[in-house]
Amino acid sequence: MNQLTLKIRNVKAITTAPEGINLVVVKIETTEPGLYGLGCATFTQRYLAVVTVIEKYLKPFLIGKDPQRIEDIWQTTMVNSYWRNGPILNNAISGVDMALWDIKGKLAKMPLYQLFGGKCRDAVPAYIHADAKSIDHALELVEERKEAGWKNIRVQVGGYGGDDPRMHRPTHPTPGVYYDPKVYMRTMIKTFEKLREKFGNEVGLCHDVHERLSPHEAMYFAKEMEPFHLLFLEDVLPPEQVMWFDHIRSHTVTALAQGELFNNPHEWMDIVMNRYIDYLRLHVSQVGGVTPIRKIIAFCGAFGVRTAWHGPGDLTAIGHAVNAHLDLSSPNFGIQEWSCSIKETTYEVFPGTPIVKDGYIYVNDKPGIGVDIDEKEAAKYPCHDQLPEWTLARLPDGTAARP
Repeated sequence: MNQLTLKIRNVKAITTAPEGINLVVVKIETTEPGLYGLGCATFTQRYLAVVTVIEKYLKPFLIGKDPQRIEDIWQTTMVNSYWRNGPILNNAISGVDMALWDIKGKLAKMPLYQLFGGKCRDAVPAYIHADAKSIDHALELVEERKEAGWKNIRVQVGGYGGDDPRMHRPTHPTPGVYYDPKVYMRTMIKTFEKLREKFGNEVGLCHDVHERLSPHEAMYFAKEMEPFHLLFLEDVLPPEQVMWFDHIRSHTVTALAQGELFNNPHEWMDIVMNRYIDYLRLHVSQVGGVTPIRKIIAFCGAFGVRTAWHGPGDLTAIGHAVNAHLDLSSPNFGIQEWSCSIKETTYEVFPGTPIVKDGYIYVNDKPGIGVDIDEKEAAKYPCHDQLPEWTLARLPDGTAARP
């Protein structure tokens, strides 16, 4: 193969939902037979918009270009539309960027983490979710996770913001997912009291506020959670209110994690530089892929901030693998989210999906990202274009709230 003449021959978007969650994959084919790369471009709530950007705009822009010029391609695709740093464009660019890194690894005959400088650790420590219906159920789920080998667990009760059937609401309430911040805070404080009483410090515990509190409530809640020595308290504020972090940091020693909704560097630069947070939790495809995230890792390292990349169900196995490759090779990595036990259907659609054992994530040592896609299997699980209901959060009086 003559790498000097290697070109991008085709770009395609593949959609699939092996676990009922809409996923988007970018496949970049080259002029070298059998050489292609795969990337994650999943924005599950607006997946068709991402597909349109890939097929109608990025594909004609990329065909004929050298797939080895990753940095140049990232820079030019980011500014080619002039406006940038939105979730639709960033996810589309991420799919391309990851696919190009996949190709680069295959050309070098190395797994991705080797291209990043090699391993800093032998496996990736992770935490799993325990999404409980009640406090007693939370105790049961944590026990189950612990017996399955998990050392770190995220605990929620009643979904994000809690679920209070006794909530005092107006007559004929507007449709939505209702929660009461005061009841939610009391419930979670009591939950973590019970968890520490039962498990002591045998397990690491964390919790996701999911931006369901006002800044004042967030300060109070972070302070009240101090006795439970959390791994971190996640997303206590929405992106629009990150300027409040200096107040929260001055009132509590609870470790803080933030970032899964961030798209633009201006959203995280100040809170990292001012050391207002302990963990940056970006969604890798949401900020544009591997190329920018490697720079962000170095940036965080300079200020003593660790990484804990977003690892939800609405992420392809390719995205999970990219997270793990970054984790393996980053000295300031903290912990990786593994939202649930990945089902067999995902392993069928995405051969090479990372595996978990005793709370550690393991990638294979195949060149590139190490995850492939079986397009025939993927076609068995079509996506469904429906609006998400869980994002329609409301306070007891019907006021729309941030999800």
